[in-house]
Amino acid sequence: MPLFDRKDKSRYATFSRRTLLAAGGMTGIFAVLAGRLYQLQILDFDQFMTEAEENRINERLLAPARGRILDRFAVELANDRRNYRVLLTAEQATGGISESLDAIGRLIEISDARRKKILREIAQNKPFVPIAVVENLNWEAFSRLSLNLPYLPGVQLDVGETRAYPFADELSHIVGYVAAVSEEDRKNGNDPLLSLPDFRVGKRGIEKEFDEEIRGQAGVSRVEVNAYGRVIRELSRDPGTPGQDVYLTIDQDVQKFAAERLGGESAACAVMDVETGDVIALVSSPGFDPNLFNVGISTAEWNALTDNDHKPLLNKVLSGTYPPGSTFKPVTALAALDAGVAVPGYTVFCSGVYTFGNHQFHCWKRGGHGTLDLRGALKHSCDVFFYETARRVGIDKLEQTAHALGLGKVTGIELPGERAGVIPGREWKRKTLHAAWQQGETLIAGIGQGYVLLTPLQLCMLTARIASGRAVSPRLVHSVGAHARPHRAAPRLPFSDDALAAVRSGMDGVTNEPGGTAYAWRINEAGFEMAGKTGTAQVRRITKAERATGVMKNEHLPWRLRDHALFIAYAPVEKPRYACAILVEHGAVAAHPQVQMARDILLYTQKKDPLRIPPAYPVTAAANTTGRG
Repeated sequence: MPLFDRKDKSRYATFSRRTLLAAGGMTGIFAVLAGRLYQLQILDFDQFMTEAEENRINERLLAPARGRILDRFAVELANDRRNYRVLLTAEQATGGISESLDAIGRLIEISDARRKKILREIAQNKPFVPIAVVENLNWEAFSRLSLNLPYLPGVQLDVGETRAYPFADELSHIVGYVAAVSEEDRKNGNDPLLSLPDFRVGKRGIEKEFDEEIRGQAGVSRVEVNAYGRVIRELSRDPGTPGQDVYLTIDQDVQKFAAERLGGESAACAVMDVETGDVIALVSSPGFDPNLFNVGISTAEWNALTDNDHKPLLNKVLSGTYPPGSTFKPVTALAALDAGVAVPGYTVFCSGVYTFGNHQFHCWKRGGHGTLDLRGALKHSCDVFFYETARRVGIDKLEQTAHALGLGKVTGIELPGERAGVIPGREWKRKTLHAAWQQGETLIAGIGQGYVLLTPLQLCMLTARIASGRAVSPRLVHSVGAHARPHRAAPRLPFSDDALAAVRSGMDGVTNEPGGTAYAWRINEAGFEMAGKTGTAQVRRITKAERATGVMKNEHLPWRLRDHALFIAYAPVEKPRYACAILVEHGAVAAHPQVQMARDILLYTQKKDPLRIPPAYPVTAAANTTGRG
């Protein structure tokens, strides 16, 4: 056999083996591919179909309609209104983003700060995502943009919803406001709504206290998207569950009148039902516009609020604590009656000065009041009488009586930020100041000075309890949704009817008898008379140096150094129905503005008598009512 034949056969054999191996390898590969394809197309079909569908279809959360806040007659205090806004889509701004913003700026105002924020948001988002340029446009501006829309590439006009507070500062400390979700909100909550970029949550007042109830439950929009995440079409929409309405016990008419009557003073006012504790008005003056926080408050607006010496952001009625001054004397009187100190015939002589040890305590009336019984001491607000009475009663009994009247602890009203105040005692001073109680401090506590601190709301509650003889507590929220919130139990106070009647008689003398400290500003209309107690809380004594320069009266001092003016009252005197407490910071002047304010507010409230008008509360489900303590 020729040599080339042997070589050819060898080559052929080698080629055949290689071909066979290659064919076998290819067959194996195709087998693996076929198996994989079978796995993907048959066995895992459902799984991959689901994943593909998820990539194609997105579910997007929708913010539900926020519940309203209403007064006792269904007047809307917080609601949602239309929000006219301008949106800009970067990829559609054919002339450039800056040029589009310039074009918009020629029609409506865009601040430099807002422009920087818009550019930052555009840079942080995909180019097809619309960015809000301006919100809360008025109809004139919205119409002007609509007419020029063909010349504004990338610009869209949108009508959405935003939170609105129609009564602004009158109710700012009650209703509160909503604002953008903070990082702390996201950390402390697990609601997926908190992840929405434009979502708002309650930050103060009722909006904060009942945020979860008012917020509602998220809706879902199912949309088809392409590979880049751009929305092609909406497939379905579930709007979610709207938030629940919250009905308050407030009467907006009385609230408005009280706010106007305070007249922009740094002041507080509370009016409540003496039998049930329902709050009719709760005013802290001055207020602020909560709408600013919803739309975005500017630095200048924020500084104007924080730099204001009248502290508009402080809810003085429940977060401000003040020495009650002589409005505390009914508490000392009750303690004396209950302890058997103020027995029939008990009197104290007032010379104008009370000497205790090596210290002299002065009465507000330098010449003294002469001999007074308990009723006369309340009527004339004699300090010397209550110095001596407090000494006899002792701090332990004073503290016990004050606590029995609900003082020195929060009232439990449905608002955040309430402070407990201070009712001092031996143990309190030992724990707080690490010092022993001094008897001279008892004298000062007996006239509501020293360590004693109360809120105007506590003073109103105190007045309602004295007027009714029951431990009523303030209630601000009547119902959430269709579920009423019950009144808290109001047992009888641990004082005799005679003791309570004696205190009421003294308060009647304050306003309705010549010589009473508030007689000049009494209610003269029959059947509407009020009984009350004046009070002055000292801020700082006038120094000898100041007296040498002619500063002799409180009103001669700078405003921030003047004494606080207080007044508590209930009306009518016969069968009391409404209690009121007024505080005017640095307002202690001879004209007693706090008494005049309370007189006008109580008279207005009585004449309208909102407690006798059928309320507009929703039908309630008694079986499902719940309370918060």
